[in-house]
Amino acid sequence: MARKYSKSAGDDVEKEMKRYNKGTAKSGPGGKGGKVKSRKQAIAIGLSEARAKGKKVPKKATKKKTAKKRKTKKS
Repeated sequence: MARKYSKSAGDDVEKEMKRYNKGTAKSGPGGKGGKVKSRKQAIAIGLSEARAKGKKVPKKATKKKTAKKRKTKKS
């Protein structure tokens, strides 16, 4: 079975996790946002950086829209 993530993408996530553990990981464009407070957020930042570099990373999961039930007017 083929790898979903490239090894170099894993390296990017690993670097971001090291920044997170050190307490220097920042969110937002150019690190202008606040401090990263969760592991999941740090992993997401690492993956998005890998995506930006063109590495093999699956596409972002998109929200699936559920079909709304239409109310019919009774006359």
